[in-house]
Amino acid sequence: MKTFFKKYSFALWALYIPVYFISFIYLEKRNDVNFNYIHCALDDKIPFMEAFIVPYLLWFVYIFVSVAYFVLFERKEFNRLAWYLACGMTMFLIISYIYPNALDLRPAVYPRDNIFTDMVKKLQSTDTPTNVLPSIHVYNTLCVTTALLFNERFSKSALRRGLIIVLSVLIILSTMLLKQHSVIDVFSAFLMAAVFFVLIYVLPQYKEKDKNTKNITA
Repeated sequence: MKTFFKKYSFALWALYIPVYFISFIYLEKRNDVNFNYIHCALDDKIPFMEAFIVPYLLWFVYIFVSVAYFVLFERKEFNRLAWYLACGMTMFLIISYIYPNALDLRPAVYPRDNIFTDMVKKLQSTDTPTNVLPSIHVYNTLCVTTALLFNERFSKSALRRGLIIVLSVLIILSTMLLKQHSVIDVFSAFLMAAVFFVLIYVLPQYKEKDKNTKNITA
C-alpha cells in the first residue's frame, strides 16, 4: 500500500482541486462581510489595455499544459510543484477569509469598442472583483515558471527559457492592465512566492547538501 501511494501520489493531489474550488466559491458568495478595498496610487497611473486579455486567458493553457507535462514526464518534480501551488493557494484562501478584500478599479466606461473589449466584458461579467489578494493568477504563474526554469529539459534551451519568461511577464502585466488586480495584489503574490520558494526549493537542497557533506566527512 505504501508503495502504491508513493508511485501514484500525484493522483492524490487531484483531491485538492475540488477542496480549493469549493472553498473559493464559498468566499465568492459571502455577502455578510465588509470588504477592504485594495488600491494604491500606482494603480491609477496604469492604463487599461484590452488587448492584454490574450495573455490573461493564455494563463489557463499555460498552467494546465505545464502541470500536465510534470505529471506525465517529471513525477518527482511535479510533487515539488504541487506543494508550491497548494501552499500558496491555501494561504490565499486563509487571507481572503480573515481579510475580505476587493477591487474598485474596473473602468465604468471602456475606452474602446473592439473584440478584445468584448472579451474583457465577458470575463468581468463572470469574475467578481473580490478575493484578489494576493493574485493567484500571478502566484501560479510564478510557481509554474519556477518549476519549468528549474527543469533540466527546459533550462538547457535558451529559446524555451526566453519564451517562458516572456509569456510569464505578459501574463503578470495583463492582471494590472485589465484592472483585474492592483499592484499590491501582484507585489504580495511575488512576496508569497518568494517565501514558499525558499521553503520548498532552497531549504531542502541546503539540507541535502549538508547531509551529504556529513556523510563524506564521517
